[in-house]
Amino acid sequence: MNPIPNAYKKVPMMFRAQIRGRSQLHYIDPHKEKDGEKQDVQYWAEEWIEKAEFIPLTNQDDSQNDTYQTQTYQIRWRFVTNGGQDDGMIRPVIGGYGIPFYPGSSMKGAFRQACEQAEQAGTIPPNRCNLYCGDETNITPGILRFQGAYPINDWTENLVDLVHPQQGWQVKTPNTRGKHLLRGESAYALVSLVQPSLRFSISSSKPLSTEQWQEIWQIWHDTIAAGLGTRVSAGYGQVETDSTSILYQVRVKGQGQAAKLIDGTGEFRPTIFRASLRGHALRLFGGLTNDKTAEALVEQLFGGVQGKGTVGLLKLGFETEELRLGTFGQNGYKQPTYNVEGEMIWSLTRPLPDDQHAALQNLVTDLIWFAMVFGGFGKSWRRADHRLFYPDDEYEKLIGCHWQWAGEIDRKNAFRVRSPKTISKFINSVLDTAKTWMKLQGKIPTPNHPANWRESWHPSRVQVWGRWAKNRDECVAIDWLHKPYQKGIVRGEKDKSIRRTSVTGELGQIGRLWHRMYPPKRLWIKKEGKLEPISTNRFIELLTLFPDESPEFKQFLAFLQQKPEGFELLWGGKK
Repeated sequence: MNPIPNAYKKVPMMFRAQIRGRSQLHYIDPHKEKDGEKQDVQYWAEEWIEKAEFIPLTNQDDSQNDTYQTQTYQIRWRFVTNGGQDDGMIRPVIGGYGIPFYPGSSMKGAFRQACEQAEQAGTIPPNRCNLYCGDETNITPGILRFQGAYPINDWTENLVDLVHPQQGWQVKTPNTRGKHLLRGESAYALVSLVQPSLRFSISSSKPLSTEQWQEIWQIWHDTIAAGLGTRVSAGYGQVETDSTSILYQVRVKGQGQAAKLIDGTGEFRPTIFRASLRGHALRLFGGLTNDKTAEALVEQLFGGVQGKGTVGLLKLGFETEELRLGTFGQNGYKQPTYNVEGEMIWSLTRPLPDDQHAALQNLVTDLIWFAMVFGGFGKSWRRADHRLFYPDDEYEKLIGCHWQWAGEIDRKNAFRVRSPKTISKFINSVLDTAKTWMKLQGKIPTPNHPANWRESWHPSRVQVWGRWAKNRDECVAIDWLHKPYQKGIVRGEKDKSIRRTSVTGELGQIGRLWHRMYPPKRLWIKKEGKLEPISTNRFIELLTLFPDESPEFKQFLAFLQQKPEGFELLWGGKK
């Protein structure tokens, strides 16, 4: 018999050896990306969809009788179960007919945990867990059977998801040209469902009353409030948030460059809020203690994979009220964009003692305000949105983002950042909040020995400069990013510029400068001896600098010392 040429190509990706040249599902091949070829994981997803069968469940109502019931829940964003991996690629559990499902075993485990918490809280009678799920000896089985859940809407769109961890590159690495040397900092693929409607099924070995079924579904309702599946703390698997666990909730709106999926389409990803707060927590703790302690504190808050792994205390939810996706650019340069407005919700994954609950509530609040005041969220968050603040119409690149508060915000926090002169006090209060949390965790702040990171938030490593801008046309520093900030004074002297230096960075290199146009929305004026807020179109223009020893940086700092256009040093710059 003649061998079949390239026989391995006839084998579905799901069953190929996970090696280069055969199938690497989690790996994003930069050469294929450059040449416009499909990645292995895209072929995997297409082959899966092609062979999967579809059960027409969409128009069926949830079943209700005394021994079997179903309830349907809508996942807000993406969802992925925690069972089933191929060579490190996370993917949904796949059941009969090729349909993804949430396993009944996972459902039972999550239900029992919530049931035990309800027993401890006294909201249900004792021994309910043993009645429903069986005792721990497995001698007496429970009366409930958990069938799990299947999606009942179209689950086949945008299955291929991307994860791109950048914590080391964004915060720690002194020379960001060496990103290729950092382990775990490259994009990798996973497969998740976008906004599936999941129908959950529970049956009973004996008839139950309406009141009993109501109690069972209330327990399940409390279960899913904590999130389902994996990557819950990053916003996956969220259905709705238990109001009793909310630490801080605020309405925001923003615009910027959308995340690009593996097929080139854009997507607004709520994970940008978690990435921002995690990064800022790392910077702040890094300025208060050594690197290992700072990393441990951040993993306690947001979760991590060090050691046996940590489930974080914080969970993110984002309720999108309005979203418009678009594109920017032409003539071969097109980037996906977003305009979004919604509620950012941070909540607890488990109960805490009252003193720690209050301290964490303050910390989360301060982290959100810190992120909003000094930068933004998502791609290019270190820059103000050039579409709003750069006057040169010929500039064709999409750079920066712009975020602001939407709706009513709490006056207490807004008052803390009402002008450039209040920024120093605001920063110190944020650091005090972080210190309070540290001490409650048994960690003593050691600000004289900060982490040796590029962006540790320590007065010897960072400088914050600021000024008032009457409107967006009065943005000053954005010109300095692209043109000389100072002409040569004497004959033969070169113009001074920070463009394409370590100050601003360039393609493949993160700079050491953040530029933000923060819109406070209100000014406070005295009326009859009391401070009253009035609306304003002003901006607080801020430059956050992490100086190195380059001559360009030294020259730029000397220039700022002259207080150009009203810029003043607001915080930091201490030896």
